[in-house]
Amino acid sequence: MKNKLCIVLFVIVVLIGTALTGCIGEDEPKELSLEQQAKQAVEFLSDENIAEFYNLSNDEVKSSISVEEIDIIWKNTIATYGEFEEIVGSRATEEVGYEVVYVTCNFSTLGLLDIRIVYDEMTQIAGFQFVPTDVSETYEPPEYAIQDKFTEINVTIGSGKWELPGTLTLPEGEEPFSAVILVHGSGPNDRDETVGPNKPFKDLAWGIASQGIAVLRYEKRTKQYPEETAALTNLTIQEEIIDDAIASVDLLNITEKIDTNRIFLLGHSLGGMAAPRIASQENRLSGLILLAAPTRGLEDLILDQTTYLANLDGIIDENEAEQIAALEKEVTKVKELNISEDEFVLGAPKAYWEELSEYDPVETAENLSIPMLILQGQRDYQVTVKEDFMRWNESFEEEVNVTLQTYENLNHLFISGIGAPNNTEYLQAGNVEEQVIKDIAAWIKTIQ
Repeated sequence: MKNKLCIVLFVIVVLIGTALTGCIGEDEPKELSLEQQAKQAVEFLSDENIAEFYNLSNDEVKSSISVEEIDIIWKNTIATYGEFEEIVGSRATEEVGYEVVYVTCNFSTLGLLDIRIVYDEMTQIAGFQFVPTDVSETYEPPEYAIQDKFTEINVTIGSGKWELPGTLTLPEGEEPFSAVILVHGSGPNDRDETVGPNKPFKDLAWGIASQGIAVLRYEKRTKQYPEETAALTNLTIQEEIIDDAIASVDLLNITEKIDTNRIFLLGHSLGGMAAPRIASQENRLSGLILLAAPTRGLEDLILDQTTYLANLDGIIDENEAEQIAALEKEVTKVKELNISEDEFVLGAPKAYWEELSEYDPVETAENLSIPMLILQGQRDYQVTVKEDFMRWNESFEEEVNVTLQTYENLNHLFISGIGAPNNTEYLQAGNVEEQVIKDIAAWIKTIQ
């Protein structure tokens, strides 16, 4: 009912949180439609009446997030999209048994953004998210994706409660094919890892398949089952990422046309950070491909990203300073694990932070014997060359079965850009750089 996992390394700030009973004043109609209630809740945010918005929350969500955290999320949204201008529309739907309203808002800098509000059976808000307005029609496939060289089929990852819809992209030509599993970064990503008009996982799948290698991608568990995963107070990256990656290996091992001795795993961002852990639990992988893989704690990444964006104009104003100070307190709680069992800090439960505090992706990778390809964009301000890639390089530059590569003009999505990197460029249409596709495909073909 509440997606507590709002750790997001992209531009989209995600939070599933809370409530709307008792929000109708005495002078207002006794009954508002669900869409009217959702619009009213958004108006509290737009007026920066965060305390009032918080008071509309149900007890379950109040126990997991503070007024200050909601305020940080709203200010981050304003910093990214510009000043709130108006509500331009809404639409109601049902998702996995919950009533959901999307309130489309216009912001001064980047235009339209949807605020997704989830309602429980008591017509209380069970969560909210800031998500891109549907812009799928603006996606343009890259020229290197030669669509008559591959076909796509629908598949199912896993079974039972957590089964996931996926897509297997199969090349034309001589089989069996080597195969790559794509593992998402932070947040409730779809199978294309959509960010604004960009679909980096679709670029990767179509580009790599055009090079004669099969690619499997799927909806992330927190995307497909947002309310169910949010109800897991002991959620860790095992449930969020690892179990489904292993289930993907299971699927490829029983799929015709796949060379089961040549299955690779490609992890992006948090998926790259988790990749060594996945390989330590799954011995059927032939190699790992890490794209923008962090080596630091996620709490450090969140703080550094927030500070970087606040300082882009060279000035950290009073509001930004307050936001950073509040975030620093949350980061300290994570580092000290000063978190009660029913508390959520930076959107995640104690179990999540506790497990990550004991996990070092570089040390785990050092104990693996399979080849690795580690790629990094030099314009990435979220996972950086200086703080993250350099540690991979220091540990593996002498290893013959590890290849490391950086790209001068590429950002966190491995899309080319110019100037100081920032979060707004993720909302500009682009594609994964062709050289990245070529390097991945060539590396896979060299692995014996």
